[in-house]
Amino acid sequence: MTHDLKPLILGRREWVALPELGLFAIKAKVDTGARTSALHAEEIEIIGSGSTPRARFLVRPLLEAPELAIWCEADLVGERDVTSSSGERECRCIITTMLRVGGRSWPIELGLTNRDGLAHRMLLGRQAIKPGMLVDPAHSFLLPKLSTRRYRATA
Repeated sequence: MTHDLKPLILGRREWVALPELGLFAIKAKVDTGARTSALHAEEIEIIGSGSTPRARFLVRPLLEAPELAIWCEADLVGERDVTSSSGERECRCIITTMLRVGGRSWPIELGLTNRDGLAHRMLLGRQAIKPGMLVDPAHSFLLPKLSTRRYRATA
């Protein structure tokens, strides 16, 4: 199998965007040890009818600006038991949305959870890392920083 694109090399931390959620810039920890990606979410509620359920939730995308809060809504895939790195099992709402990294976009599944006290609002797990991508754990932010100015325009 040949890849038309050259490999996308991710550092252990990268700026990513979730444009369908209105999240233009969020720091993510790239974690190949984690199967599922996770996003810090508050006030999670399930809305919509049985055949097309959606999740509505509040995201504070910038650790350094906790006053910035964005309401998001996405298709709900379901709920799943996830074991955190601390070994605790938790039932999480799983949503689908588009991820944009390094000029490329693709759909991913995200578990909604409380990441208070953790250094990153998002964790990019191995299911979200596509073939042809490499992770360089010795470096962070190998891809361009995404602008957080768009948040001020929508606030």
